[in-house]
Amino acid sequence: MRRLILSLVTIALLLATGFAHAAELTKEQIEQIVRDYIKAHPEVVVEALQAMEQQRREAARQQARQNIVARRDELLRDAGTPVGGHPAGDVTVVEFFDYACGHCKNVEATVKQLLLDDKQVRFVYKELPILGESSVTAARAALASRAQDKYVPFHHALMELKEPLTDAAIFRVAQQVGLDVPRLKQEMNAPAIEEAIRKNYALAEALAITGTPAFVVGDDVSPGALPLTRLKQMIARARQAPPAR
Repeated sequence: MRRLILSLVTIALLLATGFAHAAELTKEQIEQIVRDYIKAHPEVVVEALQAMEQQRREAARQQARQNIVARRDELLRDAGTPVGGHPAGDVTVVEFFDYACGHCKNVEATVKQLLLDDKQVRFVYKELPILGESSVTAARAALASRAQDKYVPFHHALMELKEPLTDAAIFRVAQQVGLDVPRLKQEMNAPAIEEAIRKNYALAEALAITGTPAFVVGDDVSPGALPLTRLKQMIARARQAPPAR
C-alpha cells in the first residue's frame, strides 16, 4: 500500500506541476493533489491493487516451486504416504484432500478416469484433514488401512460416501470394504499415523496450499477440483521437463 501511495504521488506531481515545480509543494499540497487525482481517476487504485495482488500470487507460486524442489523427497517418496496408480510411473501426481470436502468428492471421478486413461501415472495420496474432527478420524483410519492392504478401496469408498462424514459412517464404510474394524481403530491411533498427518500439514503450508483439493505435478501447484484436461496438460508438461519424480 505504501508503494501504491508513492506511485500516486509521483503521477500526481508529474501531471500537476512537472519536475521543475514538484519540490516547491508543501506536504498539504501534495496530499491534496493525490486526493484530487484519486477522485478523478479511481480506476488507478483498482489497477494498482490488482497488480499488487498478481505480484503477490506470482511470488507465492515461485516460492512454492522452490519448496517443491527442496522437499521433493518428502512430497513424492515419504514412506508414510500411500501410493496408487503405477508405482514406478514416469510422472507423479500428488493430491492433497479431505474426505469431508465436497470439491474433493467431485474431483474423485476425474482422478479415477485419469488413472484409467494414463497407466504410467504414479499417484500420491496426501491426507489433509482440515474440515473438523471427523475429517481427522477419516484420515487416521485411511492411513491405518494400509496395514490391511485396503487403502485404495477404502479411500474411494470414503470419497463416494453421500451422507455426512461421521465416525459411525467411517467405520461402517471400513467394514463394507472388508477391513477388520477393531484392528483399524487400534492402529489408527499409532504415533506414526499422527506424524504422517502432521507432516502433511507442514508440507501443505510450505507449498502455500490453503484448501482442498490441491494437485502437485512436476513443479506446478494447482488448487481446486481440476478438470481432466488440466491434469493431463500438467502431466504432459512434467513429461517434457528434466526427469525428477
